[in-house]
Amino acid sequence: MSEKKIRWGFIGCGEVTKYKSGPAFQKIKHSEVIAVMSRDLKKAKIYAQEHGIKRWYNDAQELVDDEDVNAIYIATPPSSHATYAIMAMKAGKPCYIEKPMAVTYEECCRINRISKETGVPCFVAYYRRYLPYFNKVKELVLEGAVGKVINVQIRFAQPPRRLDYNKENLPWRVIPDVSGGGYFHDLAPHQIDLLQDIFGCILEASGYKANLGGLYKAEDTISGCFQFENGLVGSGSWCFVADESATEDRIEIIGDKGMICFSVFTYEPIALHNSNGRTEIPIENPTYVQQPLIQSVVDHLLGEGTCKCDGESATLTNWVMDRILGKI
Repeated sequence: MSEKKIRWGFIGCGEVTKYKSGPAFQKIKHSEVIAVMSRDLKKAKIYAQEHGIKRWYNDAQELVDDEDVNAIYIATPPSSHATYAIMAMKAGKPCYIEKPMAVTYEECCRINRISKETGVPCFVAYYRRYLPYFNKVKELVLEGAVGKVINVQIRFAQPPRRLDYNKENLPWRVIPDVSGGGYFHDLAPHQIDLLQDIFGCILEASGYKANLGGLYKAEDTISGCFQFENGLVGSGSWCFVADESATEDRIEIIGDKGMICFSVFTYEPIALHNSNGRTEIPIENPTYVQQPLIQSVVDHLLGEGTCKCDGESATLTNWVMDRILGKI
């Protein structure tokens, strides 16, 4: 990209843009948000005025066609990711897509195909790869803090959310046509992406799913197993209708000389277990957690670095999820 500033247009202006990503786009050098789009024009206008954004739209094509916008951030539910990403890339504008990349592995492949045909890059918001907390986990693994890693386990459980009981107005995250599945499709991608960043591609995956709470149509309880390209095996269990007392957010990396335990969403201190006993390692993350990744994307687009959080790597995560859920 020949421009010296990345001028972003947002498609979508929901909660994620307010607290995790939106302010970061404005804080980064050579980055500016100049337009925002929502199907609700009033919502777009209010968001723009609150955040000092010059223009607002209720039509995505109009935002993409804005001559001053040279990159697109797609912050809508997953069902529209492929449509907007392809729209942006065909207009010659790189896109940064919220995770998961799309509702299915097949849709991810479509996005990648258009990216290759147009030569326009696509990035996906797996921002945890770039956070100090998870970089420390990776560092511990690579330096052999627990010896040779022999197993990986994901354990996640949470009680139903209040809106899950409202059958007349369920959250979009549990509507498969919109999200791609249930909360598994919303939360598990971060866990799976992180493990692939540390250990390499997952080449085999399978699983079982069930709906045991009956609050919505999507699966609410899942068990899966997987194997990485280096032969390492792992497993995961996810339950989104657990009792409050059973709440858990934990990944265990088991080595032949110890174990690393960490959380993905609560950022509890990393726990290192080895011959020296148990050591807690607290790590602070930036206020706006997507900022390090967005900085990498901007640097990439300006020719000042390489961002590896691209569509091809994100597609691998969708493949794993689809395999666990029995979709492919």
